[in-house]
Amino acid sequence: MAIEKLDDKIRLELKTTNAISAIFFLTLLGAVKKPSLEIGLKSKAPAAKYAPELIDLSYYVYLSTNEWPWAIEHNILNGFSDEELSEFLAGEIDGDGAVIYYYNDETELVFVYITACKACPKRIILDVLRDTIAKRFGIIGTINQLENADALVFRGRNAVKLLRHITRYLYHPLKRLRAELILAYYDGRISREELMELYKPTEYKQGKDDIKRSHGLEALARAAPQTHTHGDVNPSTNIQTPFIRNLGS
Repeated sequence: MAIEKLDDKIRLELKTTNAISAIFFLTLLGAVKKPSLEIGLKSKAPAAKYAPELIDLSYYVYLSTNEWPWAIEHNILNGFSDEELSEFLAGEIDGDGAVIYYYNDETELVFVYITACKACPKRIILDVLRDTIAKRFGIIGTINQLENADALVFRGRNAVKLLRHITRYLYHPLKRLRAELILAYYDGRISREELMELYKPTEYKQGKDDIKRSHGLEALARAAPQTHTHGDVNPSTNIQTPFIRNLGS
């Protein structure tokens, strides 16, 4: 969310090219006030090389300063109950995180991570979350420096322990499904072979057409009450191995 102060007003904005967020952001911002919508073109991202152009959706509302709906506290995370902290973490992973299971003949890896760009103000939240999660839940994460961002990464058993706290609160359908499958496997309810087979439809490959990217306007149109359009979306995807290696280092 972008927050901008303009004289006596505050602008809240959620922007996306993501098919899932096209609907979820509208609902989320609508909890504050009925949002306005801007549709524009966005420069092509490296992860979407297949797309000739990206349609960018911006939802925004204006509030007066006395309408600001949230209390601001320096130690707000420390004031959360365990359940509230779990909900907050799920929201972070829904928006800027990922849930990943990777397996080959030699290695089995489970990751849960949250990213933030290196120079943006929200980067500090990674350090706060790492320390808060370790203190509250005894779950240890590390901060990895990626090419264009930093990531708070939980691996292996620590990732699984975190999923036990947050899975019930995840709203992103692919991340929620991955988390449920990983927990089912670690609880012995499904075999690794079953996990691998059921996990496949949740994967996507960077730079390829997929269920998430560049379908934001299409998803919004399908969800509009006056429309009755339908179509097939191919959810098949695959996370790139070099990125997983970088998280694992």
